[in-house]
Amino acid sequence: MNRIIIGIVFILLGGGLYLNQGHPVGLGELFGYYWPSLFVIPLGLFFHWLYFSMTAPRAAGLLIPGGILFTAGIVCQVSMLFDSWDVTWPGFIMAVAVGLLEFYWFSARNRYLLIPINILAALSLLFFAVFTLGALYNQLVVKGPIFGIVLMALGAYALIGGSRKRKA
Repeated sequence: MNRIIIGIVFILLGGGLYLNQGHPVGLGELFGYYWPSLFVIPLGLFFHWLYFSMTAPRAAGLLIPGGILFTAGIVCQVSMLFDSWDVTWPGFIMAVAVGLLEFYWFSARNRYLLIPINILAALSLLFFAVFTLGALYNQLVVKGPIFGIVLMALGAYALIGGSRKRKA
């Protein structure tokens, strides 16, 4: 268990140093970037550990906050590292769906619980798709000259290549 924690810490520090690009790093910046990995994700893992090692199957309700905190922690960590809050916020809706899905999976499997799970998951995926496509479109607009040249080349190919008649 100790080796796993050390390994995760080294991976996170190495990734941070790789993404840092030579800027000095203070303790406040480390807490600022890695607060989800230091506080939120371990708390979600604690709820899972509590259920699977001590209370299973009596206290399946522990999986709801465990799934929510773990998923929200991953969303927050990705958002902090890549400054992508505008694209990853639907992950918080998905976090509730994950927590409820874990509860459904490891409890009595009340089929009516699948209704909010599916609604929340579909809503989250829809928002992810819309905002991700919007972000990709904005990147293409920013790189407008390159995209414009590609479109002109495709248009020229369609005009030149389309005028040739194919023999049947």
